[in-house]
Amino acid sequence: MTESTIIYTYTDEAPALATASFLPIIQAFAGSAGVDVTTRDISLAGRILAAFPQNLTPEQQVGDALAELGGLATLPEANIIKLPNISASIPQLKAAVAELQSQGYDIPDYPDEPTTVEQKDVRARYDRIKGSAVNPVLRQGNSDRRAPLAVKNYARKHPHLNKPFAPGSKTRVATMSGDDFRSNEKSVVIAGDDVLSIQHVAADGTVTTLKDGLKVLDGEVVDATFLSAQALDAFLVQTLDEAKAEDVLYSVHLKATMMKVSDPIIFAHVVKAYFADVFSKYGDRLAAAGLTPNNGLGAILAGLGAVEGGDEIAAAITADLAAGPRLSYVNSDKGITNLHVPSDVIVDASMPALIRNGGKLWGADGGEDDTLAVIPDSSYAGVYQAAIDDVIANGPLDPATIGSVPNVGLMAQAAEEYGSHDKTFEIAADGRVQIVGGEGEVLIEHEVHAGDIWRATQTKDIPIRDWVRLAVTRARATGDPAVFWLDANRAHDAQADREGRHLSRQAGHERRDHHDPAAGRGDPVLAGAACARAWTRSR
Repeated sequence: MTESTIIYTYTDEAPALATASFLPIIQAFAGSAGVDVTTRDISLAGRILAAFPQNLTPEQQVGDALAELGGLATLPEANIIKLPNISASIPQLKAAVAELQSQGYDIPDYPDEPTTVEQKDVRARYDRIKGSAVNPVLRQGNSDRRAPLAVKNYARKHPHLNKPFAPGSKTRVATMSGDDFRSNEKSVVIAGDDVLSIQHVAADGTVTTLKDGLKVLDGEVVDATFLSAQALDAFLVQTLDEAKAEDVLYSVHLKATMMKVSDPIIFAHVVKAYFADVFSKYGDRLAAAGLTPNNGLGAILAGLGAVEGGDEIAAAITADLAAGPRLSYVNSDKGITNLHVPSDVIVDASMPALIRNGGKLWGADGGEDDTLAVIPDSSYAGVYQAAIDDVIANGPLDPATIGSVPNVGLMAQAAEEYGSHDKTFEIAADGRVQIVGGEGEVLIEHEVHAGDIWRATQTKDIPIRDWVRLAVTRARATGDPAVFWLDANRAHDAQADREGRHLSRQAGHERRDHHDPAAGRGDPVLAGAACARAWTRSR
């Protein structure tokens, strides 16, 4: 590479078409200015091959482009164009492995239940590849997302259709009312550099270290929470009954790629709840065959041919589909339901699509119908219900006339969800999970039960400060108002809010809390949606 180089990432899916069409344009344009444009392969296949060089011939080996770019991303002079990349679920990862094996690459299978040291090493390598493997490496700074004027003008000239909700629409969001990640959150600000550990203390006093050597810095925000498996299961039974009674489609919306440890487990609970009769009768047989609901209905159906009584189990699945509420379908022509693959339905893409389509998804016959959108964790479910309420009350947004709301995101240095994967655990036994400081003091503690999903995250002080600085700087440069989107009822947000208020006041900006009744905001989620709506309308 020269001093003037743009690195263009080669990735998966539709962006490959962009590489073939757009890359030559960039190369021609940049070349006239003496700027080289080169590529790096960070596709799923490329990441897999880079993880197992010892299994490959010299001709088959590829460099670890993601690690290279990760190093460059920390340099202020770096210029990297990152196209959307696949955040692979287990079924996608296994499919990629099988395809590479068929082409002569001697890479190992993904071990679902590793027992040997070698299998555990293989599993660890694959686990670094699956899910959101790219973004935490390349996103070393906080995000500053803005719609380019050319893109905005194109949308105004060629607006996509946003359908109105039909009168009497039954579409709504269902979410847990308690005992979820939002309601169980606890947070602490670290006073001085330290090394923490996470441990499980069983009811009989047995202590199991879940993670140790967790380095933290002075001022770092560490928070932890859990989702109750028992409360989740009760919620799912309730929503299945409601969807059946209301005769609407049943659809679950998670992010099993970004939250690659917790959300596949939640997805499995949904699969088991919907097919309760199947798992009650055949669950042990499916587990013995290595068919887990974490990978979805599709993987189970594909593996039944090798299971004793597979035809009987398939018939039971069909019976549950007929007896349960009608499922929404990802692809009704191919028989792919909402529960087939955990990565097929990503909440921040699927819910806007539902809302733009007048609150309707697609059933088994390909027809559109009202939907019960199930988002178990209430942390972000409310914003979608607020959007639905707003569209019903005011009609759909018109892309030809609405404005834009730039977004500054707190994500630098593996902040928040990007830092949670190695600190997320499915609890094996009743007891307590504790975050313990270097001197043995318990910083955070939760009482948990077997099957609960516990996770911790950390956010360093410098990224929080930069987040506030970036927002204030952007607001001053554009003249747009800055809204710090924090929830005073969330432990993590309350800690970040301290820094936000302090720095915002220093910068001469008033920070008003959406959850402060004195601010006249009303309901927190509705107030936030109304604020955003008013802003887009006014633009």
